[in-house]
Amino acid sequence: MGSWGTLGPALLSLAGVALGAGGSLFGQYLVSRTSARQLDVQEAAAHRAELKAAVLKFLSIAAQVEKAALAPPGGDGTPDRDELGRLVDGLWLAQAEIDLAARREPLRGAAYRYAFGLAEAARGATADSSALRGPQAAFMDAAYDDMWPGQRRTDGEPRAPR
Repeated sequence: MGSWGTLGPALLSLAGVALGAGGSLFGQYLVSRTSARQLDVQEAAAHRAELKAAVLKFLSIAAQVEKAALAPPGGDGTPDRDELGRLVDGLWLAQAEIDLAARREPLRGAAYRYAFGLAEAARGATADSSALRGPQAAFMDAAYDDMWPGQRRTDGEPRAPR
């Protein structure tokens, strides 16, 4: 009986130390898991911001190219061929920015197809803007999917991932 009196407190102290260490390790695990989630959220937000800027730049230049390429010849404000060439060059540079910023291949391909259609319109191969609507819609859908993967489009703002 005397040995339990001396051994008991030592074993209980040892069990307390083991429980404390286990609790501390579990707490560190939870903190690191939360930090990893926060990092993922921050990286996704940074990607969306970078891609959004590239997409808006591309769309701005695409609108200028389309307007210039499909304007009636001889009208006021019609750009000359050199200016149209500079716009198309800017369009390809903006497409390259999307190529670098995109995480997924569908966006890269859609941006290329839309830019190619606009370049063809600038060359005079396309005279109807309706031929550009399909590639434009595919580009917009691919951009949305790249910014918010796995989420469906809604009428309102996109919801945060669960």
